[in-house]
Amino acid sequence: QVQLVESGGGLVQAGGSLRLSCAASGTFFSINVMGWYRQAPGKQRELVATVNSGGSTNYADSVKGRFTISRDNAKNTVYLQMNSLKPEDTAVYYCNSNFYRYSWSVSLVTAWGQGTLLTVSS
Repeated sequence: QVQLVESGGGLVQAGGSLRLSCAASGTFFSINVMGWYRQAPGKQRELVATVNSGGSTNYADSVKGRFTISRDNAKNTVYLQMNSLKPEDTAVYYCNSNFYRYSWSVSLVTAWGQGTLLTVSS
């Protein structure tokens, strides 16, 4: 199993920046895709950004050009740099990791972080 520990949430004014971090630990062979999801009050959880083991990234249209996802494989950590923040970005942000438990694994296992709250004020 993998444990994901998130940090970096907080309160920021519109137009400001903040960086979220998520560190994975535990017993596993390798991490495939890491990503960030968010859930605003009264809304469904939505995908924000993902980065695979090769560094390829994908972003939700709502954050393209403002957010940057990256990972440090040596530290098993994924980051989300958030710039030009808007009040609409206010949500609980969740780290997600899809990983192979063993070297011979043929399917992925998913782990979730506990969530960290971002509040963007106007």
